[in-house]
Amino acid sequence: MEYKDYYQTLGVAKTASDEEIKKAYRKLVRKYHPDVSKEADAQKKTQEINEAYGVLGDAEKRAAYDDLGRGQQYRAGQEFRPPPDWGRGFGGGAGGGFGGAGGFGGGDPGSDFFADLFANLGGGRRRQAPRRGEDSHASITIDLADSYTGATRTISLMVAERDAQDRIVTRERNLSVNIPKGVTAGQQLRLSGQGQPGAAGPGDLYLEIQFRPHARYRVDGRDVYQTVPVAPWEMALGGEIEVATPSGKVNVTVPAGSQSGRKLRLRGRGIPGKEAGDLYLLLEVVLPPAATDKQRELYQTMAREMAFNPRAGG
Repeated sequence: MEYKDYYQTLGVAKTASDEEIKKAYRKLVRKYHPDVSKEADAQKKTQEINEAYGVLGDAEKRAAYDDLGRGQQYRAGQEFRPPPDWGRGFGGGAGGGFGGAGGFGGGDPGSDFFADLFANLGGGRRRQAPRRGEDSHASITIDLADSYTGATRTISLMVAERDAQDRIVTRERNLSVNIPKGVTAGQQLRLSGQGQPGAAGPGDLYLEIQFRPHARYRVDGRDVYQTVPVAPWEMALGGEIEVATPSGKVNVTVPAGSQSGRKLRLRGRGIPGKEAGDLYLLLEVVLPPAATDKQRELYQTMAREMAFNPRAGG
């Protein structure tokens, strides 16, 4: 069986700090998240990423793994012989959960390397008190409108556990999640007791908020930028228009003589919060079609009467 380089899986150096490892893990989880990834092997990659972080994300397991790597104890075709102190500091076995998994699998049960790694955790010389299960990390993708009103969403997680025969198996778990009003991209929701199981109780699950991409919205913190299509006469003559925003329909006044790219600021209509963000409306002129004779005639009349050259002076 082949030794697995978990550092290479996460794309970090062996000297990487805990924060660097966590940052690399979260970046990869976002990249291969089933809701957004177009990669054909996204599920497999997610399992590999979770398996790697399950070891490197835990200081004691990482130290033992590094000992294993330095000792060159695991090679293709050879029996797995963990270092003498392999189990030290892990307590009485792997039942306390493993990996701090990303919520999508926590380790591949088909991985012989991973299974052997955790099957040998009970051989230490020193036992500790029962430990709480490790925290899990995942991401959840919501619509921007959900952050304005709050919402309830159901997510499916693949969790790893040991069965009655002490084998590592995975099962799907559906979880109802309350999305509070005012959440922002990158914010983490803590679900107490929904992490990995442990002898002293389960860990917590942390869900990182992501917004589903939208053609007209761009989010910066709590500020929201929205592109608003406007007719040429509305831009030239000005007037009141109705705009559908993430918080509902509003009437805004377009100043006469506006040009594409003009920005109108609506205070406090961004993402709600103790200090609500602002909503910026970016005006974008949209030309009516010239599909009929009458429409083409109108454009020809404009060309004659207005004698307008948009490139003059450039």
